[in-house]
Amino acid sequence: MTDGNALPQREPALTIAQVAEQTGLSPDTLRYYERAGLIERIGRTTGNQRRYAAADLAWLEFLLRLRETGMSISDMQHYAQLRAAGDTTVSDRLTMLRDHRQNLAESIRSLRRNAAALDKKIKHYETLLAEQPEMDTPS
Repeated sequence: MTDGNALPQREPALTIAQVAEQTGLSPDTLRYYERAGLIERIGRTTGNQRRYAAADLAWLEFLLRLRETGMSISDMQHYAQLRAAGDTTVSDRLTMLRDHRQNLAESIRSLRRNAAALDKKIKHYETLLAEQPEMDTPS
């Protein structure tokens, strides 16, 4: 029998170091995510060491996608709270993700415009350099 915080033995569990290696997050960041409510309390061994389940890792990977696409920590926390509240919040979560996707699409359009402006300027300088006469180097 296990205590209420320990994970069942049938599911493989990862240490915080293993999860850090797989996600690229530091152990300190993983602990912060737990304290900040971004991830639910992680299961513990009888020795009180964190053990992450496959579902925890999948959730962390999704959080990383939200972060990489520019979602704020406070919005990530709100989304995590809705998720923890269960199926009654599916509509709210869908709305949040749709709004975030719209913001992401706007950011992508802006980045494309900026990349095009940079490409134009790069082409301009390449043309200037190509038109300059070559200078003789002193012997």
